Parts: sequence; C-alpha cells; structure tokens
Amino acid sequence: MKFTELEYQRLDVESAEKELKELCARMRGAKTYAEAKEVFIEKDNLYKHIVTCMEIASIRHDIDTRDAFYDEESKFWKTKMPEISEVLQEFTKALLDSPFRAEFEAEYGNVMFINGEIEMKSFSPAIIEEMKEESLLANEYEDLLASAQIPFEDGVYTLSQMTPFMNDPDDARRLAAWKATGQWYKDHQPKMDEIYDELVKRRDAMGRKLGYDGYTQLGYYRMNRNSYTKEDVEKFREAVVKYVVPIAVKICRRQAERLGVSFPLSFADEALEFRSGNPKPQGTAEDIVKAGTKFYDELSPETSEFFHTMLDCDLMSLLSTEGKRGGGYCTGLADYHVPFIFANFNGTQDDVEVVTHEAGHAFEAWMNRFRVPYDSVWPTMESCEVHSISMEFFAEGWAEDFFGKDAKKYLYSHLAGGLTFIPYGTMVDHFQHEVYAHPEMTPRQRHDTWKRLMGIYMPWIRLDGEIPFFAEGEHWQLKHHIYSSPFYYIDYCLAHAVALEFWAMIQEDRENAWNHYMRYTEQGGSKVFTELLKGADLESPFEGDMLRKVCEKADAYLDAFDLSGIR
Repeated sequence: MKFTELEYQRLDVESAEKELKELCARMRGAKTYAEAKEVFIEKDNLYKHIVTCMEIASIRHDIDTRDAFYDEESKFWKTKMPEISEVLQEFTKALLDSPFRAEFEAEYGNVMFINGEIEMKSFSPAIIEEMKEESLLANEYEDLLASAQIPFEDGVYTLSQMTPFMNDPDDARRLAAWKATGQWYKDHQPKMDEIYDELVKRRDAMGRKLGYDGYTQLGYYRMNRNSYTKEDVEKFREAVVKYVVPIAVKICRRQAERLGVSFPLSFADEALEFRSGNPKPQGTAEDIVKAGTKFYDELSPETSEFFHTMLDCDLMSLLSTEGKRGGGYCTGLADYHVPFIFANFNGTQDDVEVVTHEAGHAFEAWMNRFRVPYDSVWPTMESCEVHSISMEFFAEGWAEDFFGKDAKKYLYSHLAGGLTFIPYGTMVDHFQHEVYAHPEMTPRQRHDTWKRLMGIYMPWIRLDGEIPFFAEGEHWQLKHHIYSSPFYYIDYCLAHAVALEFWAMIQEDRENAWNHYMRYTEQGGSKVFTELLKGADLESPFEGDMLRKVCEKADAYLDAFDLSGIR
C-alpha cells in the first residue's frame, strides 16, 4: 500500500487511555511471566497504533502546512500526546515494578528499563500544561518558517527554494540572495524572539516543577541521555576546539584563496566553496533517485530491498513545494513496519545527502522493523545519526553517478564540510547550555552570546553589518532544533566523529567498513550508545584521543587532495 492510500482517522483518545489503564492494571496483577509478557505485547501494539496515527497526521501537515484539516489534526496531537504520555508513564511504572524484570531483560534487554527510569525523571502530570504550550509554540515557529515568501529577482521563493541562489557562483547574485533571506528573517525576528522567549520560560518552569535547577538536566533526560553526562559533552567540546577548529580554519583559508576573497570569510563567501560553483547533482530529482537506486542496489542485498520498498510504496516526499515545512527528517509508520522520509529538494548537493543521510536512518529502522518493544527499533539520537552520516560516506564510492563531472569537487567538499560542521554543531549545543543556564536572558543577550561563541567555534567567519540577521550574530534562529528539540544537536557532532571512523575504514577496505556498519546497525536500539559502539568494535568519541586520530587522518587526506584543474 502506498502512503497516499493510508487511511487516517483521529484516534479515540478516551478509549486508548482506558485500554492503557486496563493494561497497566493487568501488568500489576500478572501472576506469571507469560501473563506479563502478553500484556507487554498488547501495550506495544496499542502504542504503535497511537504513534502511527500521529505520524500520518504530522507528515501530511508538513507536506502542506496550508491544509486546514491536517493543521487541526497536528494541533490535536500536540495537545493530546502529553495527556497520553501520563497514562503511558503509569504503564512504565508498572513495568519497572514488575517482579519479572529479570525475565524481561533476558528476552528484550535492559535498555527499556534504563530508559524507563529516565522517563520517570522527565515527566509528571504537573508539567502537562507546559508541554502542551511548548508543543504549540514550536509548531507556531515551524509554520512561520514554512510560510516564508521571499521576493527575489523576478520570483517569490520559500526558504528552501532560496538555497541555490545563496550558493550561486556569481558574487553579486549570491550576496543579494543572502541579503533577501536575511531580511525576511529580520522582518520576522520579533515574532521568533517572542516564541523562543516563551519556550525558554516554559521549559525552565518544567525543570523547576520536577525539582531540577532549571531545564538542562530535564533536557538531557528528555533526550534519553542514557550513557553519558553533561561533563562528557563538555570534554568533547574541549576536544572540538583543540583538534577540529584549527583544521576548519585551514580549510576555510584555502577556500578564501580559491575564491580570491579576504579571510575571515563573509557568510555569503563561506557558502561558495569553488569559484566555478559548488558541486551540483547531475540531472533532475528523478536522476538523483535513480542514482540512489543504483547505489543501494550495489551496496548490499539488504539496502536494495529496503530502497525499492521506499520507492514502490511512495515513502519519500522529496520535492520542495509551496506551503511545505522546511528541512528534512525520517520517521516511522509503526503499524506498517516501514519508515518515511520527508525532504525538500532544491537542486544542491543537499539533495544527494537526503537520499543518503535520511535513508541511513530509514535503513536502520527497516533492518529493525520487527523489534519488540517498538521503542527499541530506534536507538537514541546520537546513535541514529551515526547510521545517517556514515551512509553519506559510503555513498562517496558512487559520487560519479550522483555528481558526474562534479564528483571530485564533492569528495573534497563533503569531507571538508563535515569538519567545518562539527564546530558549528558543537556551538549550537554550547549556546543552548548557556541559554538554559540563564533563562532570564533578553533576546539581545542571547544574540550576543551566540556572537561570542562564534569567535570560539567559527573564527573563520566575519561578523559585520553587510547581511541582515546573519552578520549580526542572530542566525541561530534559523536552526529548527533549537526551537523544537532542545539539546538535539550535539548528537550530530558525536555521530560525525564516529562516521569519520567509518570514513577512515572505507579508505582502506570498504567491505570491512560495511561489515562494521551492519554490526552497528543490526543492534537497533537494543543497547545504549557507548555499548552499540563496542558491539561493532568502534571507538567512543568520549574516550582517549579518538577525535584527534580521525581528524589527523582527514586533515592529511585533504592536504594531499588533488584539486588541480578545479577552479
């Protein structure tokens, strides 16, 4: 069945909650493990149905935020899920109290109990109203960005559709596009400031209601940080500044030399990697999907079966259209045992990275689609990002199919871009720690904090008044995660470090690297992040000098990369 053919009906929340309460009582009253397991499976199937209904509504809303019906359904779910979460937590309590915990752990592993204990620390009926308000505020932000209509030259464009202009090789046109986009953000900044200020207040209040000194610890629990701490992240940030930032500065100095511009770079100049233009996929969106099909067919039998299912069942929404939410993601349709990919093709190399990055998430979900409980299909977010970013590196072997004459450009820029991204992504995380440590900050103080951190993590960027919004230390507001998923960004950086391990393996023996990747992926969410790495003989970014070693290999590769003949 195709995604467009899936029937959607609003869930009868009262009936679902009643059934969950009955299951909770049965779990507490179970006399044998067989009885408890039967209840456990029934609850998992009900939970899968609940989240499937929610995801169908959410995806259809995101595909067209102007659709009044799914706009209402999206709002319905954002207000009802906190209520459902209260009943789900009661079941989790019953499971944690079960005298059959040892039997459950023997059959299903201990992660659901580790995560269940974290859940007890991250939710209470006392914060339901704040959760509802938080969800609606985040939705308001997403809808605002999706509504963007930016006049440029002879047309009007969405934010995603502006991206090719912002990468244009013509300096004047590229700068004009950055100014036009920056002006849209600047014009709507009062509203974005207002929304974020309210979000910070709501989250701080939630943390304090649960007995924490603000939001940060609660934010870690809500992200299911089950194998590392804030102190581990601080240690990683220090390593990024020590090992990655100097390499990123060197990469950007070379870029300035290639472009014939001054260093530090302006935002508009950083967006152009080569004077002749950034690497562009060859052909149309259909050609990119065709190249992706070839890649997955040749990579392994498992990836081939997976990708053809995605195509045959229309489980990818790829094109950027008016009213469509920006960005990209992968989610799951639990009742149907399939993932779904949402994206916005815009004619840049990002389109290829959607077919590889988001499909990396989707492939992991596909490989683990029958896992029980459903929550163990996906590991925690940093673990998930390893699947996606590493898949991008495996796709480099098919760069000519995706990029044609620009393949060489892509191979250089993909690795270089990863190394410049890690400091940026780490800065996003550091910024959020500052914000939630000081919830009393004014909007201007938040902007000043971002501007200060840029000097530490992105010293290759020039801050001045040439481009509205961006050059004033305010462009953190375009990062969806900061609004909608607090503390979900260091995940990308930790994962990128692990993905660089895969990249280094691929340079020596792709088959061996793929075997390690499959060993990592096949574990699904059955273990915590650090244990998943051990299960695939991978180093942890928190241990030893892992980041230094992979950065040295990548730096040497870029130093020796032959860019002759490429302007």
